[in-house]
Amino acid sequence: MRNTIDLRSAFHARFGYNGPAPRVFFAPGRVNLIGEHTDYNDGFVLPVALEVGVTVLAAPRDDRCIRVHGLDFDQTVEFDLDHPGPGQTGRWTDYIEGVAHMVDARVQALRGADLLVAGDVPRGAGLSSSAALEIGTGFALLSLAGATVDRVALALAGQAAEHTFVGTRCGIMDQLVSACARADAALLVDCRSLAMEAVPLPGGPVAILVSDTRKKHALATSEYNTRRAECERGVALLRGALPRIRALRDVTEGAFAEHASLLPEPLVRRVRHVVTENARTQSAAEALRRGDVAAVGALFVASHRSLQHDYEVSCPELDTLVDLADAQAGVHGARMTGGGFGGSTVSLVDESALDAVMAAVRDGYRSRFGVEPGFLVTRGGEGAREIRG
Repeated sequence: MRNTIDLRSAFHARFGYNGPAPRVFFAPGRVNLIGEHTDYNDGFVLPVALEVGVTVLAAPRDDRCIRVHGLDFDQTVEFDLDHPGPGQTGRWTDYIEGVAHMVDARVQALRGADLLVAGDVPRGAGLSSSAALEIGTGFALLSLAGATVDRVALALAGQAAEHTFVGTRCGIMDQLVSACARADAALLVDCRSLAMEAVPLPGGPVAILVSDTRKKHALATSEYNTRRAECERGVALLRGALPRIRALRDVTEGAFAEHASLLPEPLVRRVRHVVTENARTQSAAEALRRGDVAAVGALFVASHRSLQHDYEVSCPELDTLVDLADAQAGVHGARMTGGGFGGSTVSLVDESALDAVMAAVRDGYRSRFGVEPGFLVTRGGEGAREIRG
């Protein structure tokens, strides 16, 4: 989280504000432990919130104008809640304008606001800085209006904003964990019912290491939407033999094995990934409940190979980070995390081995790609909240 004293000074300098101190809100980024590309298939995911995210300073206005300054972009923009823009401009403001209009459509009680936003989630690292921006902004606007913050409804508004104003047909995971995460726990989410369970993390001698490839990805312009369309096509083809299925979440491993011949390439591999990843995610949650870190690590490895070969959303940078980590003593398992085509990996690492693992991964990655990966260690952060004091 950014230093709030510095941010308050920046807010006053930008807006010339002489009223009460702006209120401060924070929404975290996330890393997904396992359950990749399952959320838009009505499946299961197991993310944790990070201790880094997006901080939003907010003060009310007397009109319906939103004036927002992005400190990281050094840009100020304005828009009117009563006159939605077209969206999909490719700018960072699409996320803010989108969530403002989606929240306003639900509660019809928003007022104008001056906002200053600043993040410390590495953009493009697959750690969901975009969802943190959506949830932080929506939380701030609802709070200024005196409206009740329904966290699930806020997450759905963020998802709708991304679909409509950004153009990425994302699932619900990123927004939901940013809004609803519990400290020191992963959040097992049923993406159909939105039922959630906080699953305690091992803590103590085991940490979660996030390694950033430094290769940026842009989901809206990658093959993300293509993968979603492939999954929908797979459902349509399997429905002839399995008429009750609504999404790939409804296809069991046994049913897939029996009817895989109905699917051409590459759909058979796409469907196999989603079906087996759902099973792995539920197995990982159960292993965490019983404290079996080795079992979780083995599921990490299987998940990455499925994403690499069946879903084909990995890349040489991600594969190298995973292979380097898996070769180190003290690492229980590693996998890519996020949408793919760049971004980050996640590893379960013994606390005592962290420094040695990071040094070995840094050296190996730099020797191949000429750049050093970024590292972030987390133990599971808390969801969106107002920062008081």
